[in-house]
Amino acid sequence: MQRLLKRVLAALFLGAAIAASFAAAAQTSVQPPIRIALIESMSGAFANTGEAVFRNLVWATERVNARGGVALPGGARNLVMERYDNKGQNEEALAALRSAIDDGVRVVAQGNSSAIAAVLIDAINKHNEREPGKRVIFLNYSAVDPILTNEKCSFWHFRFDAHADMRMAALMDVLKDDASVKSIYLIGQDYSFGQSVLREARKQIAVQRPDVQIVGDELHALGRVKDFIPYAVKIKSSGAQAVLTGNWGNDLTLLIKAAKEVGYEGKFYTFYGNALGVPAALGDAGIDKVVAVADWFPNAPGAASEAFYRSFRQRFPKPQDDYVHMRMQLMMEALAQGIEKAGTTDATAVATQLEKVSVSLAGRQGTMRAADHQFQQPLEVALMGKQGAPGVRFDVEGSGYGFRIIKTIAADRAAQPQSCKMARP
Repeated sequence: MQRLLKRVLAALFLGAAIAASFAAAAQTSVQPPIRIALIESMSGAFANTGEAVFRNLVWATERVNARGGVALPGGARNLVMERYDNKGQNEEALAALRSAIDDGVRVVAQGNSSAIAAVLIDAINKHNEREPGKRVIFLNYSAVDPILTNEKCSFWHFRFDAHADMRMAALMDVLKDDASVKSIYLIGQDYSFGQSVLREARKQIAVQRPDVQIVGDELHALGRVKDFIPYAVKIKSSGAQAVLTGNWGNDLTLLIKAAKEVGYEGKFYTFYGNALGVPAALGDAGIDKVVAVADWFPNAPGAASEAFYRSFRQRFPKPQDDYVHMRMQLMMEALAQGIEKAGTTDATAVATQLEKVSVSLAGRQGTMRAADHQFQQPLEVALMGKQGAPGVRFDVEGSGYGFRIIKTIAADRAAQPQSCKMARP
């Protein structure tokens, strides 16, 4: 009986040892994911823009994970996006940031609103100084107020979109040769980004086209105007042959719709006129009249670019989900590269590597400028046309209208001077 008891105990101890070894092996082979907090408008007037960004970033993480994830000494780790709704408000964004940090997230992504980006930069700077063991890095894919990488530049903040002055210079490269435009109406959203767009427009028009008369120059409340007919009437009455706007989201779509309703026939020089309902709102009235600037368009030439776009549409086949931005994909590639080169997820080490990343995807390439953390990449200016016309192979959001590229600006030409005085840890 005693011998049998010894055998049973031995078997139990052996079983426990085997179970422990399996548990240890599982722990070393399956690493926890690297979590990224998307702090964006998931409700309210700009919810459609937040959802569109979420799709882009989820697809980017899926591509990284499909090739094995982010390689680290302890084992590869996947990237995971987690949503935090800022409701388009500064205070809500700060509350979301606090929640994300409390949840253990150390990478934050945001972009739809330069005002929100500015308060996040300030909050992250203070947090990282107070809590060196819980530092956070901030990836910005769309907040393009130039001050974010100039006066308000931060070691923890990295912008992957071309800022407003870079985009404006690209648009002016086209406007300066557009002899049909002799008068222009400037209109924008009344916050830091919209103000900077109109300020730079006045400056660059004076230099590039001093013969062009500015016949309107006004700002409107961000996300609060439901009826743009009064603005459209003023635009038409001014006799402006073109409108220049940095509007985005519903503020752009509603402006475009109102312009069509009142019969305005001028051109639109836009930062974001190539998506979120704008082409469908204008229809044939927008052909050869809507100009947009971006880091990439679906009709960019090359087999790699076409395969990239087709892959996205296969992943998100609904026409309303057709909103893909190369810069958001390059941003996630940069994060993966930065973490791998750092060999850790420590924010300081990763930020140090992000300062010098150079990434490429589908024939596009970009490099981070260490001096101000402004991503340097080529820009393209495109003109709206009907699908099937030369240069318009793909349409936008199932509208039957797309954008053909009319000018490409190399990264070195798109670059702008910087005034950043960065404090490094």
